[in-house]
Amino acid sequence: MEHQTVRTRFAPSPTGFMHVGNLRTALYEYLIAKSMGGSFLLRIEDTDQERYVEGAVDVIYNTLREVGLQHDEGPDVGGAFGPYIQSQRKGVYLPYAEQLVREGKAYYCFCTKERLESLHQENGAFGGYDRHCRDLPPEEVRRLLDAGTPHVIRQKMPLEGTTTFQDAVYGEISIENRELEDQILIKSDGYPTYNFANVIDDHLMQITHVVRGCEYLTSTPKYNLLYEAFGWEIPTYVHLPMIMGKNEDGSVSKLSKRHGSTGFADLEREGYLPQAIVNYIALLGWCPKSNEEIFSLEELVQNFSIDGISKSPAVFDYDKLAWFNGEYLRAMPPEEFTARAMPYYREVFGEEEKPWDVLTAILQPRAVKLPEIPGMIPFLKELPEYPASLYINKKSKTNLENSAEMLRAAIACLEAQQEWSQPALHAALLELAQALGVKNGTLLWPVRIAASGTQVTPGGAMEILAILGRDESLRRLRAGLKKLEEE
Repeated sequence: MEHQTVRTRFAPSPTGFMHVGNLRTALYEYLIAKSMGGSFLLRIEDTDQERYVEGAVDVIYNTLREVGLQHDEGPDVGGAFGPYIQSQRKGVYLPYAEQLVREGKAYYCFCTKERLESLHQENGAFGGYDRHCRDLPPEEVRRLLDAGTPHVIRQKMPLEGTTTFQDAVYGEISIENRELEDQILIKSDGYPTYNFANVIDDHLMQITHVVRGCEYLTSTPKYNLLYEAFGWEIPTYVHLPMIMGKNEDGSVSKLSKRHGSTGFADLEREGYLPQAIVNYIALLGWCPKSNEEIFSLEELVQNFSIDGISKSPAVFDYDKLAWFNGEYLRAMPPEEFTARAMPYYREVFGEEEKPWDVLTAILQPRAVKLPEIPGMIPFLKELPEYPASLYINKKSKTNLENSAEMLRAAIACLEAQQEWSQPALHAALLELAQALGVKNGTLLWPVRIAASGTQVTPGGAMEILAILGRDESLRRLRAGLKKLEEE
């Protein structure tokens, strides 16, 4: 396949939310195609009608759009190999299954659901189909078909030997053929099984690289035996390592909701940026040749290669994802940060207008997730109750007595202040400290405590005063002075 144009496909089933494992598969398929100058397709695999979830197709479209994985062909953009929704391709599959029947490579199976269930009960969890209908006489098959007897079409799997295939990540894999059940190709409702439809569509859509989770390694021989039965070229397989989650006891297990949010939409609701999520999951199983960690999607395309994919399971670390998110927030232009943070600013201030640039200047270097902003600045909404002991600070050389002196001087200075902006307040208070003959911290510590009622705040006294505004600032400073005077 080295002379063919690389073609990959993301083929999700519309069964609910977009799991990070599905999103990583889509990302790697995109990166493989684009890094090799190929095409990335979207195909909706909805043949399992019982699992179909209303609205799930929109979730797929919306997620791919938000993370920037633009497909070259698909149900919404068309292409030369459509339709790209499997339920609309229903008529495609049966002729291929019937071809295999005619060639003696598949057969009609008339076993009832009850018989199959009894086989399962008799043989236990590992008991497969006993091939009861595999060698039915042709006249018996014709009689049952003419009578309209419900049936499926099964592939005749080899009864001995091994099936071996090459995986781009895991190398050579061999499976004993006796472990393979005669797989169903067409179900009794006329729909193809997932495996059969996959192979037919991948061939017809000229897919060169099949990318999926390593849990499908053992089922790959079933795919290959179909390719071989039709005499078709087998695609390159790229199986991805498992994504694990950290358990409370320090062990790891397959990532699930008990570890935290596992869906793209849930992570986004928690405040993780789409580009941070994409950057992080790109590194869950792939190691770049450089030591860099921050990559735009374009940079991922430039740096990605299949040989960088690991066999080892990757552990989803929410702390590491949060770090990525913080890095992306800090790299934003301040105007973009302000626009994205505005719903959370409004949560604190309502419709009141504030110097948003000052608020952004103190929060952008510190925020990890935007929804955390209201919890970082509750003191700006309402002055909390606080003990006078907060005014005592060894490093700033403040105590209850000199803190009261500093507040009296600050109040007088600020009452005379004409311009209420962060630069003007900064200049006035530093000039006051110099006039008082004290270090800046000796003045600013009690001012900040009175303004915030909090020992640790994002931003200093001048920023807090600028955000609070003249009236509220002076009200809080006077309240702080009264607290000290009553001690």
